[in-house]
Amino acid sequence: MVFSSLEFLFFFLPLFLLIYYAVPFKLKNAVLLIASLIFYAWGEPVHILLLILVSLSGYLSGRLTEHFKGRSTPKRLVLIISVMIDLCVLGFFKYSSLIADTFSALTGLTLDFNAPSLPIGISFYTFQTISYTADVYRGDIKAEKSFPTFLTYIAMFPQLIAGPIVRYSLIEKELHSRTIDKGSIKTGLIRFSNGLFKKVLIADSLGSLWAVIKAASPASLSALNAWLGITAFTLQLYFDFSAYADMAVGLGSLMGFHYNENFNYPLVSKSITEFWHRWHMSLSQWFRDYVYIPLGGSRKGTFRHIVNLLIVWALTGIWHGAGYNFLIWGLYYGIILILEKFVWKKALDKLPAVLRHIYSLFIIILGFGIFDLDSPDRFLPYFKALFLMAHNPLWDGSFFYNIINFKTVLIAALLLSAPVYPLIVENLEKVTSQRLKAALNLFSILLRLLLFVLTAAALVSNSYSPFLYFRF
Repeated sequence: MVFSSLEFLFFFLPLFLLIYYAVPFKLKNAVLLIASLIFYAWGEPVHILLLILVSLSGYLSGRLTEHFKGRSTPKRLVLIISVMIDLCVLGFFKYSSLIADTFSALTGLTLDFNAPSLPIGISFYTFQTISYTADVYRGDIKAEKSFPTFLTYIAMFPQLIAGPIVRYSLIEKELHSRTIDKGSIKTGLIRFSNGLFKKVLIADSLGSLWAVIKAASPASLSALNAWLGITAFTLQLYFDFSAYADMAVGLGSLMGFHYNENFNYPLVSKSITEFWHRWHMSLSQWFRDYVYIPLGGSRKGTFRHIVNLLIVWALTGIWHGAGYNFLIWGLYYGIILILEKFVWKKALDKLPAVLRHIYSLFIIILGFGIFDLDSPDRFLPYFKALFLMAHNPLWDGSFFYNIINFKTVLIAALLLSAPVYPLIVENLEKVTSQRLKAALNLFSILLRLLLFVLTAAALVSNSYSPFLYFRF
């Protein structure tokens, strides 16, 4: 089940909220846990046991770590075993096929190996479990005493399958005591609806454009059409993933939780360093706190600093998927960030803001080309078309057809990828005339109803609308 599905919008969510709001607080976690397990089992009935076992491992590790407080050796051993269990589970389900294929390619031996299906959300809930165990080990939090409460933290459906990576410390108090009022419900509904519209009306439409261009032979693509294609994919991925984050934050607010933000208009960045402070922020912060800093960060000299950055970005790439394109993508960003930090930072800072923005978009869009074109046989010919190296024209009729056919969604995507919406909301809040404010509120309600009708119509005509990050 996905948030942008008819069964979720018109059956699961209304029924869940009706029960959730009706029961007393002491039963709300139980309702949330049962609903979350049903939500996960809807699409992954085979892997529900894995989710529970990984959660049980993290829970027991936290209790044992606290039990061995003051005894560094057994406490460290518990942490190592817990992290290894999580990494082995993640490695087996996500990377065993790639390892087997690589082994066969290097040795010429064919392995009789049936790759397991990838459990949805495994990259997110294993990382949450690792962060919890590490935080208990470091004494940043106390171990959760109730396993059902801990399982609720890991399994709660708003952020279970595509993040953000929510640390236990962020919602520890809210797991035991939280407030649900009209303000949180209104905020949640607005935030969820914003994400729903972004996903169905913008991201899915951009995905259709990218699918058309990607399906064409690179030799037949004009350079501008090729650039349009990977730009459309970049926008699609941003709107798809940030839409999920909006919907997760909105659902959390409806239930009295406050999740961390995962995106802050990354496509307005003027450097790649800034981009990664704005894109998938919970993942960047996770690697910073649990990999980069423990490796020594920037504290052990320039060489170690560079090595640490390369390690972190190689792991970031691999985390996204079991393919060498993801490793290349991660190292691509690692090298760019190293160059920004040690080579061309001063020169970059002196450039006009518009040129720094163009520079950032150029690198970001190329990077997502590597991200989605998953083999050299695909991305090398495509990149030749981008740079007029395939004897292809600069533009052609298909380029102009795509621009005209998708102009509305492209304009909307370009506008909404910048902080235009918050600026409008901020200015509307400054309106002092009560009559004008009432008229604007009515217009906002009618506009949201219209967008919801359009969204429902789009879902009826194309009921399958998966989020891209489900495969990561």
